Amino acid sequence: MTSTMDLPPCSILLLAGGRGQRMGGQDKGLLQWQGEPLIAHLHRKTRAMTDDLIISCNRNPQQYAPYADRLVHDDEGDFPGPLAGIRAGLKAARHAQLMILPCDVPRIDAALLQGMRETASQHPDKPLMLRQGEHWEPLLCIIPVALSSAFESAWHDGERSPGRLMRKLGAQALQCPDNDPRLANLNTPELLSTHNTVSD
Repeated sequence: MTSTMDLPPCSILLLAGGRGQRMGGQDKGLLQWQGEPLIAHLHRKTRAMTDDLIISCNRNPQQYAPYADRLVHDDEGDFPGPLAGIRAGLKAARHAQLMILPCDVPRIDAALLQGMRETASQHPDKPLMLRQGEHWEPLLCIIPVALSSAFESAWHDGERSPGRLMRKLGAQALQCPDNDPRLANLNTPELLSTHNTVSD
């Protein structure tokens, strides 16, 4: 197994810039889970992995600032979707690889994050996405920053699906079991309350 010391440094982007429709329009990253905002859980799990921790947020920057080295925001208004946040992160990233995680997966663990980095390092010119069974997880990925221009071109051609774009770019998969609890998206009030058990 590759140690973290052997892997090239990566930037990390935490996506917290969405409209929060399933949360009634609330800023999802700031919602409380186990007594802390969701973003605090992701910050704790990623902080030691990078010296370039970026958060994509489109509101409440003063509340997100303590959890990041830098904040980015979409270059278009009205919440144009996660691909906009990914584009902003790719432009800002200081390292050759950008790991991307949504703010609503507080159960993700160090072993999976390490596995993502190791798998990505085997194909450093291709995006990596997690897969649960047959289902791609496009917001749990690592993207080579060198592909930033391809993301820009696709955006200007009307593409808005990160998963479809990464598959076109030859995405590699890191396979996870179906219903992997580490990937539980706590993106509705009901899920936030039913998953309110102790995290690592």
